[in-house]
Amino acid sequence: MEKVKLGNSEIEFKPLVFGGNVFGWTVDEKQSFALLDAFIDMGFSLIDTSNNYSHWVPGHSGSESETIIGKWISKRDIRDKIQIATKVGGRRIDNSKPNLKKEYIIKSVEDSLLRLNVDTIDLYQSHHDDLTTGIDETLEAYHHLIQTGKIKWIGASNLSPERISESLQIAEDHNLPYYIAIQPEYNLYDRMKYEEQYEQLAVDNHLGVISYYSLASGFLSGKYRSIDDIKETKRYDALKDRFNARGLRILDVLAEIAHTQQASMSAIALAWNLHRPSVTAPIVSATSIQQLEELSRAVEIKLTPEECFLLDKASSY
Repeated sequence: MEKVKLGNSEIEFKPLVFGGNVFGWTVDEKQSFALLDAFIDMGFSLIDTSNNYSHWVPGHSGSESETIIGKWISKRDIRDKIQIATKVGGRRIDNSKPNLKKEYIIKSVEDSLLRLNVDTIDLYQSHHDDLTTGIDETLEAYHHLIQTGKIKWIGASNLSPERISESLQIAEDHNLPYYIAIQPEYNLYDRMKYEEQYEQLAVDNHLGVISYYSLASGFLSGKYRSIDDIKETKRYDALKDRFNARGLRILDVLAEIAHTQQASMSAIALAWNLHRPSVTAPIVSATSIQQLEELSRAVEIKLTPEECFLLDKASSY
């Protein structure tokens, strides 16, 4: 598959994004390096992380992912071959509330740049909305960072469609930077929120769309085919409600198409995301090279119109 452009930005990449939430959490530094090397060797380039990954792990500071990526960058001569997307404003280890105040953003970007071992961040994203801070203050902070070369483009993750629209309007009215991409939850099982609330907004404003939870927390991977398969796993609470008639119908159709295409169910689920015209690329996380290779097949899979119809029908509400 050819490279895609992220919204109205100059960021071009092969349409699969590596989710850095696993670095320092479910994979150690050595394995993280191996996965990143493999990702780049496959021709991919966009790596997504956050300044608070993985704060949810006991004993972690919330800067593990950026730190590992930075160590990897410092050992590889590949800065011109990759794009780095990170975030600011999410919860931290102290469970503090989202913060998008100008002073906090300017301090946070310096910390991220230091950890990542880069001079500039390609895509800097508002992680969660801060309703106590004016949108203009947040955008003014980003304007300062763009002017000083610390960041190139900005995006939004987990902001409501109303706040994204308001941000775009304020940016236009006051000649401030505008969000060129959004990062919504979207997958074959969780369709309604994005399709009803965000998709037209993205299309109308030429926003890039990088979908997270693209495999519905592993539900669409094919690893679990019944609720009995998850009873002894840590994913039980996250996945138990998905094993309903609709969810099982989706899994059956995924399995059928995966067999026909000689691909994994995960790759078919990601290929479905990629066939959605408004979606730029899904985020994927992998803990092994084999898993990454399976997921990477998604960009080459050509779903037939009939296969797309079957997946759409199975996942309809």
